[in-house]
Amino acid sequence: MIILGIDPGIAIVGWGVIESVRGSTRPVAYGAITTPAHTKVEERLLTIQKDLENIINKYKPDEMAIEELFFNTNTTTAIVVAEARGVILTTAHRLGVKISEYTPLQVKQAVVGYGKAEKKQVISMVSSILKLPKPPKPDDVADAVAIALCHAQSASSLLGKYYNQ
Repeated sequence: MIILGIDPGIAIVGWGVIESVRGSTRPVAYGAITTPAHTKVEERLLTIQKDLENIINKYKPDEMAIEELFFNTNTTTAIVVAEARGVILTTAHRLGVKISEYTPLQVKQAVVGYGKAEKKQVISMVSSILKLPKPPKPDDVADAVAIALCHAQSASSLLGKYYNQ
């Protein structure tokens, strides 16, 4: 199974593609969709949509895993990130990619084994699990790969198959 992991954002959308076969995973590609600051929101959303469509068309993921929106105290940022997330979800759906969502706690638990792990621990485990020569940068990319790994672990489990029907 080819899995596309997405860490949604408006300035940076982290993405990571992995292949998971019978519990074994390997990296395929990863990177970031970036949008320039001081650009109209609608232009930034269009950039995200077009770039994501290119990624999906190139790597042909079977499934996409995306992080659920984590709401912090900055409501303005949360709204714009939610708009970007909406574009990401509709683009994947339009292109026929099955979508699963995970909380940050679920991702950390799956990758590190501890739901309150620090970002450094997640990055270290992503690099270790996939035997990467260096950690993915920026952190949003490492988070996206971690989300894909979380889905690979969940989708291959009996509970994952039950809940993701």
